[in-house]
Amino acid sequence: MSWLNTKEPGSVVYVSFGSVASLNAEQMAEMAWALRQTSYNFLWVVKITEDSNLPNNFMEETAGKGLLVTWCPQLEVLAHHALGCFIKHCGWNSTVEAISFGVPMVGMPQFLDQMTNAYFVEKVWAVGVQPKVNENNLATREEIDRCISEVMHGERAEEIKKNAKQWKEFAKEAVDEGGSSDKYLNEIIAQLTGA
Repeated sequence: MSWLNTKEPGSVVYVSFGSVASLNAEQMAEMAWALRQTSYNFLWVVKITEDSNLPNNFMEETAGKGLLVTWCPQLEVLAHHALGCFIKHCGWNSTVEAISFGVPMVGMPQFLDQMTNAYFVEKVWAVGVQPKVNENNLATREEIDRCISEVMHGERAEEIKKNAKQWKEFAKEAVDEGGSSDKYLNEIIAQLTGA
């Protein structure tokens, strides 16, 4: 959090693939190259089991611009003013968290419901984009960089940011007193307690 506090608003790309999903060695290398060549700062959660897949000298070459950690308080990161984009696997929990904080996304689904969630992020809610993969099912560094640029400052960036802010407001309304989530929780409690 101290590192994030030194960054300008909206200037950091946060990369995390959750606790279960992992990138293979080739995809890790492409992600590393994309982050190295982007003009944005980045915070990347790299599991201990993945760090051997990083290119040689990556940490030295990106010192100051990037921070690699093995874990971080994701909700605090998503709420931070420095965050501009979240590259993620599109698991349901992190997708809801990003939407609730109004953070634009680059979705890189790995398996199961993540494919559907990534589709909704891009095509239904319009709060992010999804890199195209090549014939080897690999998102190249150029494609990842294109998606970062699209979300941060591209032609659709303002629309994506506006939509993310709107969905954040929808989420807030739902959990506020009298909102749909508040009502449903009260109904469940009433049923359980017989009130």
